Amino acid sequence: MIALLQTRRVFVAILTLGLFAMAARNVTDPDLWWHLRTGQLILQNRALFHADPYSFTRFGRPWIDHEWLSQVLIFGVYKLAGWGGLIVTFGAVIAAAFMMVFFRAPGRPYIAGVITLLGAFASAPSWGVRPQMLTLLLTSVLLLILERSYKSPALLWWIPVWMLLWVNLHAGYALGIGLVALFLLGDALDVAFGFGELGLQDRSARTVRFRTLALVIVVCAAVVVLNPYGAAMYAYPLETLRSQAMQSYIGEWFSPDFHRLKYLPTLAMILATLVLPSLSSRRLRPRELLLLSVATYAALRSVRHIPIYTLIAIPILSAMAQAWLQERANANGDRKQTHMTTAKAIFNAALLAGFLIFLLARVGYVTNRQAETEAKEFPAAAVSFIAAHRPPAPMLNHYNWGGYFIWKLYPDYRVYIDGRADLYGDAFMNNLAAVYYLRGNAWQSTFAKWGIRTVALPPDAPLVTALRALPEWETIYSDDQAVVLTKKAQ
Repeated sequence: MIALLQTRRVFVAILTLGLFAMAARNVTDPDLWWHLRTGQLILQNRALFHADPYSFTRFGRPWIDHEWLSQVLIFGVYKLAGWGGLIVTFGAVIAAAFMMVFFRAPGRPYIAGVITLLGAFASAPSWGVRPQMLTLLLTSVLLLILERSYKSPALLWWIPVWMLLWVNLHAGYALGIGLVALFLLGDALDVAFGFGELGLQDRSARTVRFRTLALVIVVCAAVVVLNPYGAAMYAYPLETLRSQAMQSYIGEWFSPDFHRLKYLPTLAMILATLVLPSLSSRRLRPRELLLLSVATYAALRSVRHIPIYTLIAIPILSAMAQAWLQERANANGDRKQTHMTTAKAIFNAALLAGFLIFLLARVGYVTNRQAETEAKEFPAAAVSFIAAHRPPAPMLNHYNWGGYFIWKLYPDYRVYIDGRADLYGDAFMNNLAAVYYLRGNAWQSTFAKWGIRTVALPPDAPLVTALRALPEWETIYSDDQAVVLTKKAQ
């Protein structure tokens, strides 16, 4: 029993519990609501969607529901265990993703643990109950497989199986193929710059692994078509990345603003990757430099990519920090060793029990306040009013509320727009911004085109201010979150 309570083991357990506690959070993602509805309808109808059912502006148009399997899993968990089940499930997914990074990080567990926590704080703004967290876990597992495959090349053949699951869970599968390709290029650069042993046996093994990895990429690319939307999934991730409207209007596609406190851990990690190489004698391999450079660029380009950056940067930072601290310890002749005692074991057990109690209390607290969080983050009262009083459709809604309306009001009301920006396209998104901010005569022409009779928007929306000043529009509901206006009958 004392062996199980060794400080290192207790540290790992507490790190796991701490990550889980950090990741257990309320549902605030505006897209989660239409994911729930879609999962419900897929299970109810036993059929997938190939055309839009939710909006009156894109109704019947082709729709690639690339997250269909994630939606089935999300609704399944919700139906079985409610909000608490979703909070616990995705907390476990996120914690597992970062614990895999911790186990990839070389050196002492305390150093790896501290840097893993730094990476967790850096990526935490993107956490939540959302399909992207499944891509986070899948990426973490993929990186583990790729790194372990240097000693066990047969592991590489698990990657196509992983890709088959991934392409049906989330369009982030493209990230997986990109990482495999970067490892292939990085291995070639390692050989070109003379990293590793150059004996005949090692060279032969590297050649076999290089060819295997190249073949795995081909197989992964072939596996992509094994989804309900076939070859259309090849282009989907690229179309999303090319969307200028998504990068202009959706916050998680913005570059990180380092004036904001929540992005300072990311800045600290990036600065550490610049400073530690000058302090440590450990040389970065070309493969590591390649991965780190690409990941850093992606993180600086979009906050959405910061979690992936941390998965790559944590082990590299841990290795450099370990080498630097080891050199300092050697210079100071530090060789301290500690031995486990009964008193220390009791202390470790009490500490572990305390963290476990905290975790249980944290999960209970977060679950119990889900209704309060929903009312704070979404126009719950306005939706209840609409459901009860049934103002006339079509209704113009806020972009971030579309998913919530789909969960609460569909099929009685179809939305003007929701979080599926790829379905609506850049031109539609740009026109919505023009309507919202009263640019030109965009709102008049749009209202005429779609026959808008009801508007549900935040009180500070410029369009709301304009409509309130017009005699033909009247406010039928208003609070500090939402205003509902209808056009008077002529």
